[in-house]
Amino acid sequence: MASATQLTHRGIHLARLYRSSWSKPLFRNMATKPILYSYWPSSCSWRVRVALAIKKIDYDIKPTSLLKTVSGHAYTDEYREVNPMQKVPSLKIDGHTLCDSVAIMHYLEETRPQPALLPQDPVKRAKVREIVELICSGIQPLQNSSVLNHIGKDQSLQWAQHWIARGFQGLEKVLSQSAGKFCVGDELSMADICLVPQVRNARRYKADLTPYPTIIRLNQELQELDVFKATHPSTQPDCPPEFAKK
Repeated sequence: MASATQLTHRGIHLARLYRSSWSKPLFRNMATKPILYSYWPSSCSWRVRVALAIKKIDYDIKPTSLLKTVSGHAYTDEYREVNPMQKVPSLKIDGHTLCDSVAIMHYLEETRPQPALLPQDPVKRAKVREIVELICSGIQPLQNSSVLNHIGKDQSLQWAQHWIARGFQGLEKVLSQSAGKFCVGDELSMADICLVPQVRNARRYKADLTPYPTIIRLNQELQELDVFKATHPSTQPDCPPEFAKK
């Protein structure tokens, strides 16, 4: 019978072999610059641009329009090989391709932990994830371009305003209890990364923001940060001249 010491050494050896088996493919091609497939007004694309900026990750950008009338659009067989849903963003990084903004942010956090996008405190981490899901699952998908195109031009604005207002009512209450300088206390996090693009969407669809003072305050302060200024939709290479910042 093996001794306790032998079993311990065997366990350590197996753990090292296991780590070796998955860590090598996970981080292959780390020297290759990431490629971000992004569309300038896309709130989901903006989230990833901010996360990359916070992490100080240099990358190449490949503009990918969600309009079929624009060259380099997402509805090609070539782009379907990158993203089966033919949406943005997609990120090629470390030899892998990831196709959802929240999944991408978590991958960046887990592979490049500093600067952090999640607080260390478990309750605050959970609150950040809660706010991320409120925005990314409960608000933004109901007013994204594919949904509004399906609803039709005559009803799309009213639809977007209704669901943004419905979502912001709940979000305002959550943020009024969790916010400090940022969405959750005084640490910049994924919640802030998701909030600013969603407020831009709300203004794009002419939603009334006056009932949401916490959202307005946070958005104003966050927009003054360099990571949001540098990645703003109006600064993107595919932004039409009439929308570009002068």
